[in-house]
Amino acid sequence: MDRIKKRTFEIISIGQRGDLPSKAFDIFITLTIFANIAAMLLETFESFSGFAALFKAVEWVTVAVFAAEYILRIWTAPLLYKRLSPLKARLRFLVSFDGVIDLLTILPFVYLSGFIVFRILRVARIFHLFRINTGSDSFGVIVSVIIDKKNQIFSSLFIIIVLMIASSLGIYGAEHEAQPEAFNNAFSGMWWSISALLTVGYGDIYPITAVGRVMGMVIALLGVGVVAIPTGIISAGFVERYSREQNREKPFADIKEVGEVLIDEHSGLDGMLISDIERDHGARIYMLLRGDEMIIARGELKVKLGDILILNSDKLKK
Repeated sequence: MDRIKKRTFEIISIGQRGDLPSKAFDIFITLTIFANIAAMLLETFESFSGFAALFKAVEWVTVAVFAAEYILRIWTAPLLYKRLSPLKARLRFLVSFDGVIDLLTILPFVYLSGFIVFRILRVARIFHLFRINTGSDSFGVIVSVIIDKKNQIFSSLFIIIVLMIASSLGIYGAEHEAQPEAFNNAFSGMWWSISALLTVGYGDIYPITAVGRVMGMVIALLGVGVVAIPTGIISAGFVERYSREQNREKPFADIKEVGEVLIDEHSGLDGMLISDIERDHGARIYMLLRGDEMIIARGELKVKLGDILILNSDKLKK
């Protein structure tokens, strides 16, 4: 049984090169997701009303596949979270990103004819498309950049919220008496401030007083800069990530003769043996500085964070 569970886990996980059943399962799930989304979209067209039974059958079949996959992932969760007990591993999967997306894919279909909230949740099935990309490097890079820059992004969002509140109250005070039906409360001003700050410009609510128009111009100009702040933060994060990956691939490339390399969290060398570093990077390591100590480099010595390697990477030039 353990061997069956392990093989099942390997198949339903992101396919590895050379594992044909696993790759075939990935393709099958991808096609199933697209079939489910296509059926959900096409059934909204009146011109395709004659195919309603077909669309319903496709939804039933695809959701059944999702449910079977969901059960298998719960069953094999202990192999995904090996450090946890079987019960805790399954609970961990249920609250994970994949677990929640899988549940939102199945649950709305079960309650399709129930309360309006469950019918609205049908749209949540489209989030299953995220599953197609979660195993790719590009998706991982985007997620890691957002996590690395989360503090800066939250700060920029806080600035946007403050400007939204200030602009909504300001425009309400300037325009309420002139057009009370448009700016009858602060929330109306909030709607206008969002469209102005984010440069959407719906045009359904707009200032007509001189003070309101001046505020509108200032807020619209501020909106251009405000929107650019998180964009610039994320762009800088991508540049840093790219530079980090380049340095990780060739950490000694800029050393011509004798130099030093700091072992930090971005070097990719933490925990490696001296012999492995010399072999992988074509370098000759002479000594290691660890705090106040100066240690002669030996092949079986393992480097740690904060260490400084004194080395020669002349082999890289050849």
